[in-house]
Amino acid sequence: MRNLIILFCLSSLLSCSSNTSTTDSTRHSISTDAPANFFGKPDEYLNWQAEQMLNLTELALSEHPPQLQEPIERQMAMLMLDAVFHDVSAPHHRSVQAFHHRRALSVLDELENSEFSTGIQVWKLYNMGVIARTKSVAIAFDVTRGYSSRAESFALPDDVIRKIAEHCDVLFISHFHQDHADEAVATIFLEQGKTVVATPDTWENRAIHHKITHLEAKAHEVQKLAIPHKDIELELMVYPGHQGADIPNNVVLAITPEQYSICHTGDQSSQSDFSWIDEVKDHVNVDILIPNCWTTNPLRTSEGYNPGLIIPSHENELGHTIDHREAYALNYSRWNVPYDKIIMTWGESFHYLP
Repeated sequence: MRNLIILFCLSSLLSCSSNTSTTDSTRHSISTDAPANFFGKPDEYLNWQAEQMLNLTELALSEHPPQLQEPIERQMAMLMLDAVFHDVSAPHHRSVQAFHHRRALSVLDELENSEFSTGIQVWKLYNMGVIARTKSVAIAFDVTRGYSSRAESFALPDDVIRKIAEHCDVLFISHFHQDHADEAVATIFLEQGKTVVATPDTWENRAIHHKITHLEAKAHEVQKLAIPHKDIELELMVYPGHQGADIPNNVVLAITPEQYSICHTGDQSSQSDFSWIDEVKDHVNVDILIPNCWTTNPLRTSEGYNPGLIIPSHENELGHTIDHREAYALNYSRWNVPYDKIIMTWGESFHYLP
């Protein structure tokens, strides 16, 4: 019943926003290709319902892309995604799998066809997968195929990752957890001659380990990373973050040749890390901060980095239990901080101009 109410509300909102009748709006969004009933087929019905909700959501997201001042239609769309993704069986629904694949292909299409001369374009993939591109360089963080969802058909095929990697110059892996570190993705980047940077414990007993770059984590210290195939360098600060008490987690702050900066925190969550988080703003200007949405003390985190823009991430990791899938809707309370923020889902992008 809850999902049907949300479905009705968003359908009505989209109808009003496009100045068409409800009948005309739903005709193009809710499929008429369905049986008269689903008697004895509850799983088929739930998949059909999810498909209709995702269709309406994609329509809403296309009409109301990421923006600082969100209209109610966009907030309703994000809430609808939460409703679909918080079904225990979500990653096994064909509709959710197809949605994930479509959204990744949307990113690929934009990577192949978008051009700009200033600012930072940020694309969001599954979980904490992010690509940030300026005129000179494209940086990938924690990109995976999605096998952490525990549904093989949900994961992206290697050929899609291969095409995405062709448009990236470097891959940073924050820590050695399956929803952030994907050996097949790292291998694809390396095969293309791209640098992969990770913590020393990432695949330490695998043949790939010696091919990966391991930078020492030092708070506030600038390091240089060559991008050989472009003959440029990135300036980096690799902060010694931790997930919980003892899991090493690189917090990478990358500064592009244009002097734009983007910081991706991975799963940093240790209270002890505030010893350096509190001082980041005193050492470097942060244009974009991409934190995990459930990190410790969002307000103090925001004040430490003092970013121009916050893009929370790690929502709806479908391999997690329902109580830790982390709804998009919770970002509105958790990240109710006096800093600009953009809430995005898979496949979306935002062009940031400092």
